[in-house]
Amino acid sequence: MESRRLVIRSYLRILGAFCLWITADAQMKIPPETVQQWASEFSVQLRELTVKYSGSLLLQKKLKDVESIVKIVELNGNHLVREYADEIERMLGSKMKSVKRLAESAEDSDLYHEYNATLEFDYYNSMLVNTVDEDGNYVDLGGEFPLEENEHFNNLPVNTLQSDIQVPTNVYNKDPNILNSIYNTEALNDVFISNFQKDPTLTWQYFGSSYGFFRIYPGIKWTPDSNGVVAFDCRNRNWYIQAATSPKDIIIMVDISGSMKGLKMTIAKHTINTILDTLGENDFVNVIAYTDYVRYVEPCFRGTLVQADLDNREHFKLLVEELHVKGEAKIKNAMKESFKILNEARVNGQGSMCNQAIMLITDGAMEDFESVFEEFNWPERRVRVFTYLIGREMTFAQNTKWIACNNKGYYTHISTLADVQENVMEYLHVLSRPMVINHDHDIIWTEAYMDSVLPNTDELFNTKAQSLLLMTSVAMPVFSKKKETLSHGILLGVVGTDIPLMEVMKLAPRYMLGAHGYAFLINNNGYILAHPDLRPLYKDGKKLKPKPNYNSVDLSEVEWEDIEEKLRTAMVKGETGSSTLSIRASADKGKRPLYLVNNYFYTDIDETPFSFGMVLTRGHGSVIFMGNVSVEEGLHDLTSPDLRIASEWTYCETDIDPDHRKYTQFQAVVRYLQGKEPDLECDEVLLQQTLFDAVVTAPVEAYWNALMLNDGVEPGVETAFLGTRSGLLRIMRYAGTEVRVAKKFLTLSDKDNLFTIDHFPLWYRLAVENTPGQFFYYPVNDKGVKYVVATTAVTVSSGGKTAMAGAVGLQMSLDLLEKRFWAIAKQPSDTDCSNVEGVCPLSCESPDLNCFLVDNNGFILLSKDRNEIGRFFGAVDGSIMASLIKMGMFKKVSLFDYQAMCKNSHHHSSSARPLFTPFYVMMALIRWFLSNALMFLLDFNFCGLWHSDYFVNAKAGYHTSHKQRKVDALQPCDTAYPGFMYDTSIRETNSLIKCGRCQKMFVVQQIPDSNLALVVTQASCDCSLKCNRMKSQKVRRRPESCHAYHPKEDATECGRASTLYTSLLAFTASLLISWTLPGWA
Repeated sequence: MESRRLVIRSYLRILGAFCLWITADAQMKIPPETVQQWASEFSVQLRELTVKYSGSLLLQKKLKDVESIVKIVELNGNHLVREYADEIERMLGSKMKSVKRLAESAEDSDLYHEYNATLEFDYYNSMLVNTVDEDGNYVDLGGEFPLEENEHFNNLPVNTLQSDIQVPTNVYNKDPNILNSIYNTEALNDVFISNFQKDPTLTWQYFGSSYGFFRIYPGIKWTPDSNGVVAFDCRNRNWYIQAATSPKDIIIMVDISGSMKGLKMTIAKHTINTILDTLGENDFVNVIAYTDYVRYVEPCFRGTLVQADLDNREHFKLLVEELHVKGEAKIKNAMKESFKILNEARVNGQGSMCNQAIMLITDGAMEDFESVFEEFNWPERRVRVFTYLIGREMTFAQNTKWIACNNKGYYTHISTLADVQENVMEYLHVLSRPMVINHDHDIIWTEAYMDSVLPNTDELFNTKAQSLLLMTSVAMPVFSKKKETLSHGILLGVVGTDIPLMEVMKLAPRYMLGAHGYAFLINNNGYILAHPDLRPLYKDGKKLKPKPNYNSVDLSEVEWEDIEEKLRTAMVKGETGSSTLSIRASADKGKRPLYLVNNYFYTDIDETPFSFGMVLTRGHGSVIFMGNVSVEEGLHDLTSPDLRIASEWTYCETDIDPDHRKYTQFQAVVRYLQGKEPDLECDEVLLQQTLFDAVVTAPVEAYWNALMLNDGVEPGVETAFLGTRSGLLRIMRYAGTEVRVAKKFLTLSDKDNLFTIDHFPLWYRLAVENTPGQFFYYPVNDKGVKYVVATTAVTVSSGGKTAMAGAVGLQMSLDLLEKRFWAIAKQPSDTDCSNVEGVCPLSCESPDLNCFLVDNNGFILLSKDRNEIGRFFGAVDGSIMASLIKMGMFKKVSLFDYQAMCKNSHHHSSSARPLFTPFYVMMALIRWFLSNALMFLLDFNFCGLWHSDYFVNAKAGYHTSHKQRKVDALQPCDTAYPGFMYDTSIRETNSLIKCGRCQKMFVVQQIPDSNLALVVTQASCDCSLKCNRMKSQKVRRRPESCHAYHPKEDATECGRASTLYTSLLAFTASLLISWTLPGWA
């Protein structure tokens, strides 16, 4: 009995101690009325500060004064989209005419040229020009070649009076065929120069020869890679391949039997990759490996063809690298499978619906295939078969050649890595025969691409808008017109020119589209050529690199609110029309959700595979105001020292006349208005609006200067600024560079906050989506440099309509806001606390309190801990953020990014579990106990946990079925992530959070006349815890022309063996290629 009493006493002691422990951490009561008073006082001070130093009221008053002389116009989207499309058509039509002149000249030169096997001819080799030997003499094929930097060609040193020749390292630069063809194309020099004179906006013009050399205008000095190799081969470029052939369906069959081990397999893999490099987004492909059974290298693609876009081609290359040899080769089943895929595609209207071919890569063909061809391909021979005999053995050469010759294909023998390039290219010449015999000069346009061949690419990556770094090429095939070779269908090469997409998109003036409006361009496959939300680059360490799938981003992956793909389908089909979508957009690098209603207008671009689209945001984006002032008055205010205009916009066309290229846009505008350059072509509407804005905003500049001279400026007020829809920007630096915290803000490198060809400034876009006159405050964390920006919109009204006239704002240091806020957020020690229920006096300086200023998207503007500024509040105190979301004060908005790059952390191991050792069982029990204990805590809600749903959920674009080179390598992926928006109808709230051994109180109070909320919380209670996309075939518009057959085609020329190059140069090239190809033993 006594022992039972002792046990009960012990339990009571433990229970008493537990109760004391609980009450020791009793919750603090924070008086809401005190927090409300702080919020009101800070609101008054904050507004007085921003209004005074920004001059916003003065600017709004000046706009009110001119309302009687302004006109507000509703934008007609249907009219504008057709107008801009016509401008684009005229521009692209000019490029097509230039290319046609080049093709005609090249064909005429060949027609009257007789081949000379002993021709000796010196030409300018682009790698050797201006190169001297040890004696100071110019080397052979070098010579003096004057070069001057030219702004029109990205400041590269060029020769605009002469083209020169680039020859790949693996091509002998004095081969008779090369010399004859170079001699033939000398006539292109005059046409290059004439084209450039007729159309000064032309960039690079070129001729790519079927023999491998590349004539480029203007002439340049070509730089080899670090190994001294020139790997660039024009025949591998998309513009060459698309112009030389029609769209095609390709099945690559590779022999992986035991006899293919070692060097043979290395050559086979290189052959596959080279074939893949010849394909484009209008082509379709699959890769089959075979031994005694058929194996798809990507099981996901079994029995089908997939589009040969960059993403899929690179995926195939990774899979091919993992192929291993084993077993015995049985070709027949693989051949049957390949024919079935191609036949089904043709019957079902899938794939390219044009050329079809099988590429057989093997070291020997011992079986009898005649029955397969009789069943699937004869007598029509719709499917061509190309054969590549790998290795030095010639035992099965006749069998392998027979396959190609009896199926309108071509046979080649590849014995070294150096043979691969030339031999793979042969199939393109065969596929081009019907087109050449017909003399069908189809003009082709390539998908968007980023040319990394020329120098200064890295500099361009860092200085230009990402989505407009891309270019497209227009190209046309060049044929032999000689009657004696007509049936052979001889392709001489391809001529073309590049068109930077930035120049195309400049034809849709940014000022007409408004703060959130934009223009975009897609091709017949639905892939984006230009779009402000296209991000083709990613950061790999400190270096910007193109994403693996940068030019195969579908419109539906950017305009993802187009759920039914009605917009995409209409544009791909080349229709003209309009539609409206309610969208969730975002600003500030995806952190700030915006609800917009967008009106889309679209039409096709004649004689191209492109469709042009334009977006006007409903409301302020659909109206524009027009003002009118005299040139003299406007010019006076335009030339004030604090004024800039958008340097990337086209106020005046400076690229037409070479004499005008030296002018910046601002210089060109001023000289035109002064009458010094009357020949400049300028946008009169934009100039008039810019002059009007300069006059209306001039008093604000005078006001800023008066503040500086008379009143002085409070320390921490650093920069005042304003911007208008015409791209005009005024800046007042209240603080000198030496004391200014935000030294980069509004400098030329601060692209996010300037008017660019891609977007309006961030502060402008945020201002126009909020109540005019009410300031929007947001924190900036620029690589550790932290400051605050305040911005508001100003409007103008006329005839019952209101238009956005611009935005005005202030940039401040954190020191200034902290000084003001902490002075308000504390009660003095002699405060009368008799009627206050809760802690009194209350102070944010107390270690028992945490105080935050949080903006409407949940980002911290002020905190005791400066490391928390700019961070999402939910990452700092997830329990309170979760409560605010449950209360409805913040709303979660789901956003998506289909262009993300994620770390690939998949570990490929056997799916079988290890044997159940005692240690494994023990660890499993421990894991079970911990996981169930955690679930127990969660069920009882001891802590308001910050749920993982509020963080990024990333999903890889495809489930990789192969090993990764690097576990942490970045790869394209789709991500879903949340944004948050504050419900302004809820002005205040407070609550208790039960958190285990303590309860935590918090009070949230809206800061009036702002987008901010004051959060005051108890500090002592811590509740926080720290394949299908590729396979799918969307609606696409096939190229209009197809040249798969011609009755006069001579298919008897169907193969040759490789020749061994005896030149030291070719031997060296082979060695270098083998050294530089990674992962090949």
